[in-house]
Amino acid sequence: MKKSDFYYDLPKERIAQTPLEHRDASKMMVINRKTDVIEDKHFYDIADYLNKGDLLILNDTKVLPARLYATKEDTGASVEFLMLNQIENDVWEVMTGPGRRAKKGSKFVFGNGILRAEITEIKDNGNRIAKFSYDGNNIYDVLSKVGEMPLPHYITEKLDDADRYQTVYAKELGSAAAPTAGLHFTEDIFKKLKEKGVNIGFVTLHVGIGTFRPVKTENIEEHLMHSEHYFLPGETADLINKTKANGGRVIAVGTTSCRTLESVATYKSEICEAEGWTSIFIYPGYEFKCIDGLLTNFHLPESTLIMLVSAFYDREKVLCAYKKAIEDNYRFFSFGDCMLLL
Repeated sequence: MKKSDFYYDLPKERIAQTPLEHRDASKMMVINRKTDVIEDKHFYDIADYLNKGDLLILNDTKVLPARLYATKEDTGASVEFLMLNQIENDVWEVMTGPGRRAKKGSKFVFGNGILRAEITEIKDNGNRIAKFSYDGNNIYDVLSKVGEMPLPHYITEKLDDADRYQTVYAKELGSAAAPTAGLHFTEDIFKKLKEKGVNIGFVTLHVGIGTFRPVKTENIEEHLMHSEHYFLPGETADLINKTKANGGRVIAVGTTSCRTLESVATYKSEICEAEGWTSIFIYPGYEFKCIDGLLTNFHLPESTLIMLVSAFYDREKVLCAYKKAIEDNYRFFSFGDCMLLL
């Protein structure tokens, strides 16, 4: 299957640059996969499409203020850092730009010296390994003072409220990007779901910046996925197994929750407590082993994310739905509207 099979033309004005005033006011395209019926709703209608005994699985990762601006010690040159993965303690994999200024042994200062870093290794993919030192109890406290939210490249407007790039249930620090399907939820929505008897479970998958990297190979099967750390707790595994046994539906909130569930189901051949790294690549032809429904935002053309959605529904039908969304003035990508596939 070719990368170009997943292309669609998106006008720039359809890319949401800022979040709506109210999280749950976003549009929601509801698609019945059995009948192909499409309905145009709003996210605050979501409880109408869920049944008592259904289970929503949400990713409770929390976005790090992972974009940092550094000064090179010896030359004073400016370099941008993006924190990716914590290797151990204060050793992190990072992206740097311009990369030529971050050679092995280079030292950098952030925030008037409260954070420092030395490049200890250059990886084959161009990323760097950096050893950080700082004044404070832990690096997360320091990042909250000197770091900025790592908004995707297609968002060019300033975000006034950093909390709007976090879900209201964000808990586990570690992501370089938000699990954006969860941004629509509010406490009022959770109250409505609880009143209806819909259950909620959590997994953690720390979203890597690789989620924004384009597929460069025309044959998508040759694409190498980035690896991300996940954790599926025993409590959530029990909820999933109970839901399945009782005939309820397991609905993944976002592609990250989906990838976590399908990774565990694939690697373990069952849903159980599990932790590890996943590089699962889901594209048409994949047989889903866990999820029965998917809530997701609208994704970039030719991305691994639109490929995952196409695997869950149908490539041509997904592209037709995207065309309709464009015609109907849906907002796209991270701060945009969503799609519920059941």
